[in-house]
Amino acid sequence: MSKEWTGPLERIEECMWMIPKTYKPGMLADAVVIADEESLRTACEGEALEQLANSAFLPGICSPAMAMPDIHSGYGFPIGGVGATDLESGVITPGGIGFDINCGVRLVRTDLEAGDIAPKIKPVIDRLYRDIPSGLGTSGKISLSAQEVRKVLQEGAEWAVKAGYGFEADLEHTEEGGSMEGADASAVSKKAVERGMPQLGTMGSGNHFLELQVVEEIVNPEVAKVFGLFEGQVVMMIHSGSRGLGHQVCTDYISTMMSALKKYDISVPDRQLACAPLGSDEGKQYFAAMAAAANFAWANRQCIMHWAREAVAAEFGSTPEKLGMTLVYDVCHNIAKVEEHIIDGSKKRVCVHRKGATRAFPPNHPDIPKAYRGVGQPVIVPGDMGRNSWVLVGTRQAMEKSFGSTCHGAGRMMSRKEALRTRKPQKVRDALAEKGIYARSASRGALAEEAPWAYKNVNDVVDICCHRAGISSKVARLRPLGVVKG
Repeated sequence: MSKEWTGPLERIEECMWMIPKTYKPGMLADAVVIADEESLRTACEGEALEQLANSAFLPGICSPAMAMPDIHSGYGFPIGGVGATDLESGVITPGGIGFDINCGVRLVRTDLEAGDIAPKIKPVIDRLYRDIPSGLGTSGKISLSAQEVRKVLQEGAEWAVKAGYGFEADLEHTEEGGSMEGADASAVSKKAVERGMPQLGTMGSGNHFLELQVVEEIVNPEVAKVFGLFEGQVVMMIHSGSRGLGHQVCTDYISTMMSALKKYDISVPDRQLACAPLGSDEGKQYFAAMAAAANFAWANRQCIMHWAREAVAAEFGSTPEKLGMTLVYDVCHNIAKVEEHIIDGSKKRVCVHRKGATRAFPPNHPDIPKAYRGVGQPVIVPGDMGRNSWVLVGTRQAMEKSFGSTCHGAGRMMSRKEALRTRKPQKVRDALAEKGIYARSASRGALAEEAPWAYKNVNDVVDICCHRAGISSKVARLRPLGVVKG
């Protein structure tokens, strides 16, 4: 693969650029990236656009293959990639979902205001750091047998709630109700289960985090009211996924899909896009295992949220209920789902791969919780730990332009190695402190690897999606107060 994009790019709208399917023999669809000139320039510097073009080779792909403005290089699909494949003639590929299946983010509201938390931010963050296991390979507070893990794989967040980790109402505000239809624990390998046994309720490493934030600006008061948000309010954001279990599921099925390429005579330009027909045994098994791993991730975030609510409440000598600590919503970033979309003027059920992209359904969509159905699906977009995060809402234009999808975050500009070379961890800590942000991390290098300058400015990414492309709409801007990094 080329390290720098030299192929064609045609501007089709202000912030939409097309790689025509004539670029390479074998492309079955055009590829479109949503970007302004600056984010496009960044995308051209790596392999991301080539990966996007390659995704258009997948059998049964519906035009176009898409990428969001936080696009950067990944495994198979670029991060920020969206691809819909026909249920009858199409395929499913682990490279279109990623290793961290159902990496996602949830937002918890409180009745606390910035003035309440200011004198307590250090002890609260310190307690969260102690109470929420984080970091590479971390074991959690829950020790599960293999049989119990398989129950989690079937039930998802519902298992956690029944076990006492949270409230029934949490499930109503979780994508898929926290339990994905079609999950089958028997499709998950023994090795994957073993990796999951000690890790439920752990945050992990990399860009995973828990943040206390303040609602700095309300952009859409009507929608914000429905979401329970107000200016000056303290909220909590949790970003984590399926941990080692999800990684192993992906690893296992990449091997399966490599064999399927030959078996079903499928040709792809990059073996990282190894795939199988959706209707094949291999395709069905992977979907079932992916859904099970997604359930593990929802249960994981549910447990993290439960302990985080208890930790914050304890510092205030109160309870989560008295502090109004309710879940606004939980969204996933890395997943494949069967959805109905308008394809070539007709309604069609397709398998939508989202890898580093967020579902952004419009008002009145049946898959939105009843409480939000009148305004649209909440979209939670984390930024870097030194700038902002956002709450957006889905739009009808997203259904028309991007298979009901929008951005999932800021998008990396530097590799972790590059970020480490740029500044020492203490310099990052000091820079955050100057902004009034208190940070704790599981390792010294984590802060440097995830430094704000390693990422695009999330405000720019959100502006492209909202003001210029219209695939989501701004509701509220959030500013970090304290962060625990994995």
